[in-house]
Amino acid sequence: MGASALGLILVSAAAAPALAQPSPAASSPSSETQLLDAMAEALGTDVAGAQDVLRFQADAATLTADASAVAGDAYAGSWIDESSRTVYAAATSEAARALVANAGAVPVAAEHSLNELEDVTARISAADRPAGVASWHVDVAANDVVVEALPGSEASVTTFVTGLGVDADAVRVETAGGTPQTFDDLRGGIAYYISNQYRCSIGFGVVGGFVTAGHCGSQGESTNYGTFAGSSFPDNDYAWVSTPNHNPLGEVVDWSGGNVAVKGSTPAPVGATVCRSGSTTGWHCGEILAYDTSVQYGSDTVNGLIETTVCAEPGDSGGSLLAGDQAQGVTSGGWGDCSSGGQTWFQPVNEILDAYGLTLLTN
Repeated sequence: MGASALGLILVSAAAAPALAQPSPAASSPSSETQLLDAMAEALGTDVAGAQDVLRFQADAATLTADASAVAGDAYAGSWIDESSRTVYAAATSEAARALVANAGAVPVAAEHSLNELEDVTARISAADRPAGVASWHVDVAANDVVVEALPGSEASVTTFVTGLGVDADAVRVETAGGTPQTFDDLRGGIAYYISNQYRCSIGFGVVGGFVTAGHCGSQGESTNYGTFAGSSFPDNDYAWVSTPNHNPLGEVVDWSGGNVAVKGSTPAPVGATVCRSGSTTGWHCGEILAYDTSVQYGSDTVNGLIETTVCAEPGDSGGSLLAGDQAQGVTSGGWGDCSSGGQTWFQPVNEILDAYGLTLLTN
């Protein structure tokens, strides 16, 4: 691969650079078909098996209502076992359990009624809770209330629970698996959809929205998170989307169950290891080969790109490029794929911030 005096990268026809094209949104099957297919996959069965589960669940809902009605104030909640097609109903008195059995459910002895446990959750909701409380709910099968504590906060949450003045065996503290967050939070690398037709990836959160690739959409075009407030392509390949009803964050998804905190946008030197996050192929790494690269995408020329050995595929467009915790750029295009390898070019993020007067969100 060589370069002309203008710095335009020349490649063989077999490896012609191409935009990391937005991925077309899949055609939408009926909602019933989607439900059955998803259920069948989750249950490890076929569509007929999923339909059988739905029939059982409908019958169980009716039986649960019947058990609650006959047990009255002694009712302590119901749950099901899909594998054995069993409906359990708990009650605090022997008489109520007999009525539950007559209704068709398997009776279970309980110390606390559902009303008593819901009174406990109401007291938690009304109390001045410590910051370490992640969630609380009634566990009908265990016949108690579970209060989940953020890791490291178990002691303070236990003290809080003790101070509620409720039966000690009616509440227990467990460690939460993570910190709850809304899924309106927008992180680098996740998918967004343009005019309900194409998919690209979020680059980095900025105050008021996120930055991404310009070839993903034109100014004024709508997405599922907001509207393109600015877009430039070709020559440049940058854009930003305004998201007034969503919460962009200074983080990038690492596709391994975590997020990488963005600390700044200091450019890394040539030869540095960088990693990309995108909604098609997830997290992939490589190295920076060059800066200020000009690339010919068919009849369109884009200038000033970062050239890397990182792979990408359609739908990764606009996604995040990081060097450690420093934002580098958003995915523009390349050649190859993440099975056989290739190269990808990125629009520098600082140029996008300067062009629109944006402030990068850091964590």
